[in-house]
Amino acid sequence: MSDLKFEQKRSLSRLEAADQLEALAAALRHGGNAELQLGPGVLSLRVPDELRSELEVEVDGGEFELEFELKWSNTRPTG
Repeated sequence: MSDLKFEQKRSLSRLEAADQLEALAAALRHGGNAELQLGPGVLSLRVPDELRSELEVEVDGGEFELEFELKWSNTRPTG
């Protein structure tokens, strides 16, 4: 069982989707503690220097699905 799960599904315009991706890119670029505006709330994350990624593209009939997943450990390195 996970400690936290947040999932948001909604329709966006192309420009709204670009705004969300730009906000995420800025948070990743700056690293450290990043804040992302998600609807009525703000999600604060500690973003480390190293991440794992997965990109998946699926075409089913006339529908395209693009998933971009980032993973990282929430434990601080020792040393």
